[in-house]
Amino acid sequence: MPQLLFRGFNVEDICQISKPLVDELAEICDCGTDNFILECLHSTSIFDGKVIETFPFIEVKWFERGLETRDLFSTSIAKYIQSLEIPEFEIAFSTFREDSYYVNGKRCFD
Repeated sequence: MPQLLFRGFNVEDICQISKPLVDELAEICDCGTDNFILECLHSTSIFDGKVIETFPFIEVKWFERGLETRDLFSTSIAKYIQSLEIPEFEIAFSTFREDSYYVNGKRCFD
């Protein structure tokens, strides 16, 4: 169920890399591609009273899979983002706690 939230990216660029990226991430996580959600979020960045270009930022929301998997996951994302000739970007992981995750109002994990 990893969710990748993209801010400061062109939607068409993310569409271009989405299939090979998700295929590779699914292999890393040993799960199906249907477990992934990619979203391009519109952000308006403001600095010093002016609208500025949003810095490319990717937030990964997931259940922790360990440092080795996280490193492989990040490296894979970086490879595809760099293929878009985006020189600088950041990736941050947010981890869901299993005891705090609900579907349709019901706790998923016991």
